[in-house]
Amino acid sequence: MRDTDPLRRLLDAVLEEGDGSLEAMASGAHLSPFYFQRTVRAGAGESPSMIRRRVLLEQAAWRLQRGTAVTDAALEAGYDSVDGFSRAFHRAFGCAPSRLPPAVERGHWLPAPNGLHFHSPTVLYLAADGTSEVSSGDVTLLMVEHDLEDIEALLAVTQELSAEELDRVRLPGHRPRFFDGSEETIAQTLRHLVLSREPWLAAVAGEEEPDLGGPSDPAALRERHARTGARWLALMREIRSRGAWQDRVIDALCDPPESFLIGQIVAHELTFSAHRRQSLRWMLADAGADLAHPALDPDPILWHRRRTGDQP
Repeated sequence: MRDTDPLRRLLDAVLEEGDGSLEAMASGAHLSPFYFQRTVRAGAGESPSMIRRRVLLEQAAWRLQRGTAVTDAALEAGYDSVDGFSRAFHRAFGCAPSRLPPAVERGHWLPAPNGLHFHSPTVLYLAADGTSEVSSGDVTLLMVEHDLEDIEALLAVTQELSAEELDRVRLPGHRPRFFDGSEETIAQTLRHLVLSREPWLAAVAGEEEPDLGGPSDPAALRERHARTGARWLALMREIRSRGAWQDRVIDALCDPPESFLIGQIVAHELTFSAHRRQSLRWMLADAGADLAHPALDPDPILWHRRRTGDQP
């Protein structure tokens, strides 16, 4: 069996069940607390304690959205009291645990500098005929997950830029899709990158046309991406489990209404999202942003190896 990369082994120690103290995490990695903390922070952009606290809160939110009682979620997240858990949860999510919106309205991810998040423990899906199991390494889901996590990583970088850099024209006349408008600036490209999936989500769910207005600063877009990204991934997993790529959607939001296959919609989104992500990388580099962190490498092979520890 291939061994995991060094950073992955340290992160495993961070998220190991049991005592979450720095000393216990460092002991699990067979390192001194000082070296363990310094190495994790350098590789992941967060201290071990911050990563563990955030991921456990994400896990608690995921469980709450699926019916777990607040008291049980607090205990599972390692809190000694419901009051302490509620205060930490409110600081992180902006609402009390008992008032967390359902998963279709708000995802369970919190902002992170490294793309490390709690994921559903479900990793196997039934094939369309129900006779075999397919791992979550399915290429379509792999591309969808990579796309969402890469957008999150790029959004994190843009929060460091000034409004002047965000609005500077860098690709004059650039307009990948005529109906979306110009994508000449970082701000314009970010907005289209984050909002593009919302009309499709509404069409599939039979909802009213989404409001694509609202704040468009990187922090607001990052929060919006966390919500809609979670919905999009859940939809893709549900469609994959039913083998429903050939299902057809009559999009009444179009004028006149149009018919689309689910597979067409996904291919469409992945194509234009990949284009925007690469255009955005060029513009970020032009703005002087630091793109050297491994989490910002656009290659899905390297991204998948980081996630799974699968080494060449």
